[in-house]
Amino acid sequence: MTRLFEGLRVIDCSSFIAAPGAAAVLSDFGADVIKVEPPGAGDAGRNLSRLPGNPKTDQTYGWLLDNRNKRGIVLDLALPEGQAVLHRLAGTADVFITNYPLAVRKKLNLGYETLSRLNERLVYASFTGYGERGAEASKPGFDMTAYWARSGLMDGCRPDASLPPARALVGMGDHPSAISLFGAIMLGLYQRERTGRGAQVGSSLIANGFWANGFNVQAALCDATFYPRPPREKLFNALTAYYKCRDDKWLILTILNEERQWPVLARCLGREALVSDPRFLKQADRFKHAGELIAALDAAFAERDRAEWRQILTDAGLVFEIVASPQDCAVDQQAIDAGVLVPFEGDSLMTITSPLHVDGQAKVAPRKAPTLGQHTDEILREAGFAADEIAQLRAGKALG
Repeated sequence: MTRLFEGLRVIDCSSFIAAPGAAAVLSDFGADVIKVEPPGAGDAGRNLSRLPGNPKTDQTYGWLLDNRNKRGIVLDLALPEGQAVLHRLAGTADVFITNYPLAVRKKLNLGYETLSRLNERLVYASFTGYGERGAEASKPGFDMTAYWARSGLMDGCRPDASLPPARALVGMGDHPSAISLFGAIMLGLYQRERTGRGAQVGSSLIANGFWANGFNVQAALCDATFYPRPPREKLFNALTAYYKCRDDKWLILTILNEERQWPVLARCLGREALVSDPRFLKQADRFKHAGELIAALDAAFAERDRAEWRQILTDAGLVFEIVASPQDCAVDQQAIDAGVLVPFEGDSLMTITSPLHVDGQAKVAPRKAPTLGQHTDEILREAGFAADEIAQLRAGKALG
């Protein structure tokens, strides 16, 4: 099968998660992605999973996820010789991806102005923390800061207003932002199809954070009145609350068709008497007495393990979901059946595919992420470098 992006050459000159993640999506559909890393430790994303507090395993799982299918090359871009190699590669590439700080791009001669002069068809994908204009354009930004904290998401995602703001999970904003950057790249490629010329495209963490929190930010723009989030036990609606089961695992209800489904839920829980209780007869009554209804449902859910409730509620056709842990996600049969979790090529180890599909297009079977500089000589030979040139580059430390 000829895949959608077969023949598309992508230079991934980026680090950590969001920008490399966009390159991984391109690779899923057949693009040849060349990962450029500095000598020494390489991309700092290689060691992200080893930081204190992250799940422990021998596998560098973050690196595996965001750098699958890529070929790796080491270049010291601080040296003119390293820059010259990158320029030669970019001269025949279709897409160049970077999230280097704007000042660093200028210093290393890898800005759009430089590379577009070498290749007018190049789509230059720029990812930043805070955008490319304004007083904070050069400010370093990460998922936790520019996406999660600056957007209002951190402030809003608390169990209740009296508790401290919630910390983000690693990559929680980076991975959605990777899809935004992928979309920007598609716009650039579409423009190139129409005009024959490439373009600079991009996205940022702050833009994605504001978009993710768009419902509330738009409310603020409309001068809305905000109400503090109450603790779970005092939520406004008991039928969209979350509940702990006997085994200390949680599930969440999303019952919106209350007139039909509230009696069904009560029967499932063995609490039929609640339906005729004057406090819970109509939706307005249930809202008024939501705290009392939550307490009643708490007692009911505490009588069985979550797996039992899952079967009972599923059989009744009610809308709910388990509050899954990462360990639950790793064995989620629906995710496997739907092709969300797929095995690495020739391996039983599973990974997460990109959240996009095209009918009739099979994705590449994911290959393990490259070791540092694994394909350096191979890539240089394809670019027309002779053996003695490669040896000279290596002797001059341009290849690390």
